[in-house]
Amino acid sequence: MVLSGRDLLGAAQTGTGKTAGFTLPLLQRLAPFASKSFSPALHPVRCLILTPTRELAIQVYESVKTYGKHIALKPFVVYGGVNINPQLQEMRKGVEILVATPGRLLDLVGQKAVDLRTVQILVLDEADRMLDMGFIPDIKRIINTIPGSRQTLLFSATFSDEIRKLSAQFLKDPLTVEVARRNTPAELVTQWAHFVESKRKRELLAHLVKTHNWEQVLVFCKTKHGANRLAYQLERDGINAAAIHGNKSQNARIEALESFKANKVRVLVATDIAARGLDIEALPHVVNFDMPTVAEDYVHRIGRTGRAGATGSAVSLVANDEVSLLKGIERLIGRAIQRTAVPTISAPPVNNAPPKAASPTPQQNRPRPQQHRNQNQRRWTSAPSRGNRAFGTRG
Repeated sequence: MVLSGRDLLGAAQTGTGKTAGFTLPLLQRLAPFASKSFSPALHPVRCLILTPTRELAIQVYESVKTYGKHIALKPFVVYGGVNINPQLQEMRKGVEILVATPGRLLDLVGQKAVDLRTVQILVLDEADRMLDMGFIPDIKRIINTIPGSRQTLLFSATFSDEIRKLSAQFLKDPLTVEVARRNTPAELVTQWAHFVESKRKRELLAHLVKTHNWEQVLVFCKTKHGANRLAYQLERDGINAAAIHGNKSQNARIEALESFKANKVRVLVATDIAARGLDIEALPHVVNFDMPTVAEDYVHRIGRTGRAGATGSAVSLVANDEVSLLKGIERLIGRAIQRTAVPTISAPPVNNAPPKAASPTPQQNRPRPQQHRNQNQRRWTSAPSRGNRAFGTRG
């Protein structure tokens, strides 16, 4: 369909190969224009690929570079959060396939470093997230500088009503491809939920990671501050962890992601925006530390695992005030998420401080009154009792 030159509206489960789906045919369409000349005039921007996040832009660029390794077309990627000058210099040399985030692209257009009047193919990737992030006004400004005779490809994880309205504005008589039914979570992902008090979530997460020897765990938090705090606490628990979110510098985000992919970081704690579009090969585990307030985000989160035929697991830690969010997710995906009893874990030491030099008094040696029968074990799901608050929720 892409090779035919028609506009295309495509929806597919995340992890099924959307990037290859548009990159391979557009490379074939542009191959006749390939030139090994160093003249910038022979390398105008022929294809523009817009993505909502820096991480996704980098990944798409890497795919274009890999797939087009033996074709003399010059790809490049531009995004915010880094010095614009090297990007300006590269653009002046000529770029034929430009991958960009909307804000930085408009900066370059404003400095007359990019001429979009030669664009033949426009790709809007993760259009649903660009809609959520408020990029549509920027995209309209960009599209106004592109010839109306272009081919436009719009890709989305879901076909919401808003996406269909958006496609009506940007696409002309598009062909439609829907690989999976709307809001279907990856079939190869095992999903379950633990009910646990909010203040015990971190302890449970650390226990699950250590007990099951999990490697490469992507954990979702709802706030940047929460992501930072959780990564810090996991480090204190002896688990290599890093946070990735919008307030991190681009270099810090890239470093954290690369360390995670290389298994140098065991747990990557992320917010939804930072993690959108992350393609981590054979990622085994996703944890919803905070339940998403928008049910559709659950599908995107767990779609980070179970990609390209690989299996994976998605664990949700559900507090009392998040039960309604879980039910909303279940209504959306049309299935119940398995509830699993929280495991018994060893209680943490009461006091990690070194002993005092003075000998304890006889009073200090007396057993504590009303002490739990088994000091070394606590059940997360036990009912509240004196001296031992429950890890789980009632019922």
